[in-house]
Amino acid sequence: MRFLEKIFQSINSQVLPSACIACERYQQHSICAHCLQSLNVNGLFNYECCYQCGITLNAGELKERRCEQCHLHPPYFDETYCLDHYEGALQNALHQLKYQKRLAYAHGLANTWNHLFSIPLKNIRANYLLPVPLSTQKLSVRGFNQSWEIARKMTCNPSIQKLPYALRRHHHEFQQAGGRLAARHLAIAGMFYINDQFMEVLRGQSIIVFDDVMTSGATLNEIARVLKDNGASHITNWVLLRTVKVPHV
Repeated sequence: MRFLEKIFQSINSQVLPSACIACERYQQHSICAHCLQSLNVNGLFNYECCYQCGITLNAGELKERRCEQCHLHPPYFDETYCLDHYEGALQNALHQLKYQKRLAYAHGLANTWNHLFSIPLKNIRANYLLPVPLSTQKLSVRGFNQSWEIARKMTCNPSIQKLPYALRRHHHEFQQAGGRLAARHLAIAGMFYINDQFMEVLRGQSIIVFDDVMTSGATLNEIARVLKDNGASHITNWVLLRTVKVPHV
């Protein structure tokens, strides 16, 4: 099946034009050279960010490379790498994927990650990569998990095995977007659990968790808590887009 997919992609790239996922101009590739260059210069990964949560740092936080929030209330995850700002050039592409169900954008977003971020992250030591899961109910409505659709096409060290079904999520009607920090952490508590068949597999391992968007960090922190409670040794977040303003308590 992968062989046929590669043939189709090869024919498509030679015969059919493609719209850049950022500027939407027609050209050969899923993201044009101009937009790639702009992201390469202006992407969040170029900024001085907190090594633990990925938020941009104030001048007084630069020395320790850690934000005040992580210093006062250390999260369960150990480090975070974010490609770009949520309000940046890739926001519309992610919305097209998530809300308009245009799966081709997953390929474009992963391709952008691979062009800009796969080399800087090639020496990351980890055993497994897990996408943030959707609940069964949410998955049935959307039809796919956008985090997995992006993560499955991301380039990473061959020693890192991708496990799309190791994490599970209970359904909850609470909508995180726009909620305050304390409310988000409270609402997400107990939402995630590990698939029984992967409990021993993940114990003692270094794990990468991929999410399409990081806002308060509540979701990723709860996942890291669950993984570390099960014996995981180190948790690294890979995030496509990061909001630069975190909701206050």
